[in-house]
Amino acid sequence: MLYNYITIAWRNILKNKLFSFINIFGLSVGIAFTMLMAAYVWQEWSVNHDLRNADNQYIIQSKWKDPSQGYELTAIGDLPKALKEQYPNLVANYYHWDGVSSTVSKGDLHFRESLQVGDSTFLSMYGLKMLHGDANTVLNQPFTAVLTEQTAIKYFGKTDIVGQTISIENFSGSKHDFMITGVMAKLAKNSVTNVIETSNSTIFLPGSAAKYMGRNLNGWNNTALVGLLELRDGVKPQDLNGPMRSLIKKNAPENISANLTPYLVPLKSFYLEFGNGAVKKMLYTLSFIALFILLMAIINFVNICISRSSQRMKEMGIRKVLGGLRKQLIWQFLIESVVLVFIATFLAFGLYALAKPYFANMLTAEIGGLFSFPLYFYLFPIAFALLIGLIAGLYPALVLSSLKSVDSLKGKLNQVKDNVYFRKGLVAFQFTTACVVLISAIVISKQINLFFGKNLGYDKDYVVYAQIPRDWSKPGVQKMQDVRYRLSQLPQIKSITMSWEIPDGGASGGMQIYKMTDNPDHAFPATGLLTDNAYAETYGIPMKAGEFFRKQYSQADSALVVINEAQSKALGFKSPDEAIGKQFMSVGVPAPATICGVTADFVFGGMGSKTGPITFMNVNQVPFYRYFSIKLRPGNMEQNLAALQKKWAEVMPGAPFEYNFVDDMLAKMYKTEIQLKKASYLATGLAIIIVLLGVLGLISLSVQKRTKEIGVRKVLGATEKDVVVLFLKDFMTTIAIAAVVACPLAYWMMHTWLNSYAYKVTLTPQPFAIAFASLMILTGILISLQTIKAALANPVKSLRTE
Repeated sequence: MLYNYITIAWRNILKNKLFSFINIFGLSVGIAFTMLMAAYVWQEWSVNHDLRNADNQYIIQSKWKDPSQGYELTAIGDLPKALKEQYPNLVANYYHWDGVSSTVSKGDLHFRESLQVGDSTFLSMYGLKMLHGDANTVLNQPFTAVLTEQTAIKYFGKTDIVGQTISIENFSGSKHDFMITGVMAKLAKNSVTNVIETSNSTIFLPGSAAKYMGRNLNGWNNTALVGLLELRDGVKPQDLNGPMRSLIKKNAPENISANLTPYLVPLKSFYLEFGNGAVKKMLYTLSFIALFILLMAIINFVNICISRSSQRMKEMGIRKVLGGLRKQLIWQFLIESVVLVFIATFLAFGLYALAKPYFANMLTAEIGGLFSFPLYFYLFPIAFALLIGLIAGLYPALVLSSLKSVDSLKGKLNQVKDNVYFRKGLVAFQFTTACVVLISAIVISKQINLFFGKNLGYDKDYVVYAQIPRDWSKPGVQKMQDVRYRLSQLPQIKSITMSWEIPDGGASGGMQIYKMTDNPDHAFPATGLLTDNAYAETYGIPMKAGEFFRKQYSQADSALVVINEAQSKALGFKSPDEAIGKQFMSVGVPAPATICGVTADFVFGGMGSKTGPITFMNVNQVPFYRYFSIKLRPGNMEQNLAALQKKWAEVMPGAPFEYNFVDDMLAKMYKTEIQLKKASYLATGLAIIIVLLGVLGLISLSVQKRTKEIGVRKVLGATEKDVVVLFLKDFMTTIAIAAVVACPLAYWMMHTWLNSYAYKVTLTPQPFAIAFASLMILTGILISLQTIKAALANPVKSLRTE
């Protein structure tokens, strides 16, 4: 019997090819999109979960009374080791490291790499897989290195390279060979080698290399390291609060112990929660989008199944006359709908495989293949197909099987008529969802355009930046200033500056500023930036008063600083001009600073918070730098960059020219928002397709039921236009109701989302009007195309439908 049911179902699918294609395709697209979103969300949610003893792994975070005193991400240098040694009953292991970047060379190959200098416990503590080398010993000896698989291939073209050497440059310009003792297998995304998105370590050095690099992994006053702990089974993170406070109070300087409160964050949740939970919020948003798209696809499938099933009333009547039982008819409908869902599900698997590369590129993330999930994952599609198939087939099965044989043979559909409003309600839900998604996509796009627009307070166009060799000394700064001058002679370069910062929020540190007439208790925080005199010119930062340092630096200028307008106001000056020549104090600095210039405020970092006070210090006086930022002249960018690269190799042989445009920097800063924008565009397209398919199903049922009415109206003088308008009125009312519901909901959602930004677009009626008008026009076109055929039909044929 089951075989017969499936055979008949297959024949009906082939008989109604167009209907079957629309129904199967719409549902399969919804399933495939949901699977892709689920795969991405599942992978992001699982970051750090595959580390050894992941349930016991924690990262130390720092809470400062004044955020400008230190970084939340880092810990005191000696704290992890002291906890392991003095509280062995609580701490099973520790790892702390310092991240630097430097030039790495092998023969003619020169690249800037992110280096991680840390304890030898690194590999064994987290169970990271080695392709070559012993994880327990590879970092025990000085001047040794462990490379990732990709880095080994980049330099050597293979991974079996234990015993080979690479040359690493330190911050004084010296170079030393490091012997490769191990190569790591390709790393899964984690917060140990890639603690934040913009810092992905590729080479790992032993702690003894810190001295060579001019760094220090120890000290109770060293608050710039990343510290991690592995707790013993049963130990809770709050059990370490007391020991950490005790050690800091006993060993750290008073200015640290009085202001710092360390706490532990589980590594399993760190990736999701870091940065005010930006990743977690995005994953929730994408999950809701996927669920709503799937729900729309299901509603569409159910609607079309119901509308199309009414065409089979005569078949049901004949079956009953020939002795068919009601339960047999019910089983027939249920099995047919289940078969349709199974076909759609298997098609969704194919769409998943085809769309995966494009989807991964859209989200700039790796998406697992169909066979990369746990076994229990594959039970969901089967359960889903059964459930949706039963839901879609149950209503027509119960209704049509209950009709009298005579009514069925005559094609009467009175019982179904009573449920038209229910199906219209489902379509209204689809319109509401599509409208909300479309409005959200428009608003998100506007906000992201603001991130990359002209209102940043500086000019990012034609600006590239590149890291440079570091010699953090006065002679080192002078050497790089000479290089800067030689590069600036190129006709393709408009301006060039040397600095520690680019406008990505990564400042050299914080300062505590107070007026000359106040005491340090009234100090307020300011961001300290290290630049030369060409920074404002290169980035096009307007000057409100004074000058951005003097053209030629002399020791007599050592006290000169430039501030922004926000700091000028915070110091109590009525205008920028009033601030010129005035002095202020910094906590911990005995000599006052003299203001020589005031810049306009600009967005330094993300738009999540307003730009606060900023103090520019001269890199010639405080010799720490990382970047050349280069303003190129408009023209052929390819030729300009080629000329710059040739000159760079001439003046700094062995230093790689690895540049990025400022737009690339902004794209990294707003990666989460850009992912959300792309996902919203895709969701909008799918939502509109699905909602139009839903309209197609409902209008088909409506045309079928009102065929005789159309004939009567035409006999009485109605034109084709009148018939089309008759059907349009029905659906335009549904869209209008959906818009009334969608607009307040979309406004609330977008208003809440925009409130997380200090700089944001204003919510205007424009996105709401565009969304509403777009849906009206597309739906009107579809309904017109669908009804025009019935309107043009011979009324004699219409009157013979019963």
